[in-house]
Amino acid sequence: MQSNEAPSTMEVEASPSEPKVLPPKPLFEPLKPHEMSDGQVQFRKVSVPPHRYTPLKKAWMDLHTPIYEQMKIDVRMNLKARKVELKTRRDTPDISNLQKCADFVHAFMLGFDVIDAIALLRLDELYIESFEIKDVKTLRGDHLSRAIGRLSGKGGKTKFAIENASKTRIVIADSKIHILGSFANIKIARDSLCSLIMGSPAGKVYSKLRAVTSRLAERF
Repeated sequence: MQSNEAPSTMEVEASPSEPKVLPPKPLFEPLKPHEMSDGQVQFRKVSVPPHRYTPLKKAWMDLHTPIYEQMKIDVRMNLKARKVELKTRRDTPDISNLQKCADFVHAFMLGFDVIDAIALLRLDELYIESFEIKDVKTLRGDHLSRAIGRLSGKGGKTKFAIENASKTRIVIADSKIHILGSFANIKIARDSLCSLIMGSPAGKVYSKLRAVTSRLAERF
């Protein structure tokens, strides 16, 4: 037998809520680089192409000093494997130093000067972009030679002009082109180089560069 009475609601007195006391935040010591990888030593190996073997011998101390003394990374040349080997030490201040040093050595192998490549150790937002002339336009024989000549200019004049205007460094190794710089600056240099490969006269590229660099100067 069901009752027709409405269910009575219970009245609960709201007690004043006590402020919750949170436990103190734990303070952890920052991990040392050799502790991040469970005490394992991190390695990097950079191959040495045959044509960079002699320059590497001459500039070895220029490469060794910043890597060993400033970045606290062990470095050696493996003559048998023809590779530059890098590994972390117990006193390496930052684990990312290993990759920076590997990029620095790799930049030297691509043909950049030590004084230019060393910027990879100092600054974080520097990159290397590589592409080939055939990626832009398929050229063969004399047409390819003329395109390489247009990129360099008389005595390297065009290459230097693009480098100075875009604040990058460019290496033209046969049909391969390597650009070192920040992301935005690499794009400016790459667009200029691509225009030259496609056949634009140097004067037209210079005027476009002037317009782009003046816009950049206004922005900053």
